[in-house]
Amino acid sequence: MKLSKYFESRKPSAIRLAQIEFMKRSDDCEAINTAIGNVSLPMHPAMQKRMFNLDSKNSPFKEGVVKYSTTIGFKEARDAFLNIIASSGFDSYGLDVQITDGGSQAMELIILGVCGDPGKKDNPVLLIDAAYTNYKAMAERVGRNTISVLRHLDNNGKFTLPDVKEIESTIKKHKPTALIVIPYDNPTGHFYNHETMMHLAKLCVKYDMWMISDEAYRELHYVDEDVSSIWGITDDEVPGIEGRRISIETSSKVWNACGLRTGAIVSDNKKYIEQSVAENTANLCPNVIGQYIFGALAHEQHKDLKNWYEQQRNYYRSMMSRFTKDLKRLLPGIIISSPDASIYSVVDVRKIAKKGFDALDFVMWCSTKGKVKVNGTFYTLLVSPMAGFYNVKKNNPGKTQMRIAYVETPDKMLLVPQLFAELFEQYNR
Repeated sequence: MKLSKYFESRKPSAIRLAQIEFMKRSDDCEAINTAIGNVSLPMHPAMQKRMFNLDSKNSPFKEGVVKYSTTIGFKEARDAFLNIIASSGFDSYGLDVQITDGGSQAMELIILGVCGDPGKKDNPVLLIDAAYTNYKAMAERVGRNTISVLRHLDNNGKFTLPDVKEIESTIKKHKPTALIVIPYDNPTGHFYNHETMMHLAKLCVKYDMWMISDEAYRELHYVDEDVSSIWGITDDEVPGIEGRRISIETSSKVWNACGLRTGAIVSDNKKYIEQSVAENTANLCPNVIGQYIFGALAHEQHKDLKNWYEQQRNYYRSMMSRFTKDLKRLLPGIIISSPDASIYSVVDVRKIAKKGFDALDFVMWCSTKGKVKVNGTFYTLLVSPMAGFYNVKKNNPGKTQMRIAYVETPDKMLLVPQLFAELFEQYNR
């Protein structure tokens, strides 16, 4: 039997590739998986309480019946996302919410809603490379196109945005209908402060584009800056921005519930939400148990949510700082992206790798053959090759770069610098 050309061409995502290859191994090696942002921390206590008491008297599941919700999602779950936005100091009045099966489905629906016709190169979505690889994958899935402007990782670990004129040149040439930004960036750890977000918002207004902000990691920043969000940009500062704002929300990262698969699209454009819900009626509804568990956050006080954010920041801040220090000590000359936001670092071996080094080949070797003995146990390390996070065909910066996610338990994360350094040296030999 024949598969479609599309299916025949598909390759695993860069964030899943290492795990897929490792699962084929038959030796006694254990993997520490930092290739995907699969958080290993407990969920917020209010969410845990609902999960452990699905048969409580107030639970809609107490009789064992699991019915569809409306396509737009439970009101309580929608209110939870609005409460979270408001807890960060932003006005949630007039915002509409659609619940989705995780942030991933939100991405797909948004690309369907703001890009041009399937199979045509007009009206693409504009990304800032390195960009989260699933945006390109979702665009390809639905027959839409992406274009990119390129950031550069300096030797000091800072990712730098291109000049505004360069961004404008790309917009004029390709005429994108939307710009996607990730203020607490995946994969780079780059933090887009309010000023940067305003500059990008002005471009969206000037060239009549939607502004899409992926806010999965909102509040997870480790620099002395205020919280940054698309919801902090209003017509008062950027006239015309209201009505073109959309954010992607999720339970996965800040709330430590990756497997709950509960996300949302939030917009101040009512027509967009209406049509997005109409499109998603074919999927019937989002995960109802996930909605119920996440809905507990609709009733949490803002001061308690702020305390939760601070706990999360403190946890990641110390881990990222320790990792950066240890890996630089073990591999002098390695470049590590500045740990400013989110839960990722990009490591670049361009100054210390042998000529012809390919991060994808290194990742495959670690997954299938590499191992290091630590305290009597053999380990390998799974990381994401970065080439798939860039749109460029030639001179791809990702050839020497890898993304590391701070998602394993603290004791295992302490092993990551040693494992990376020893595996890198073994591979070079």
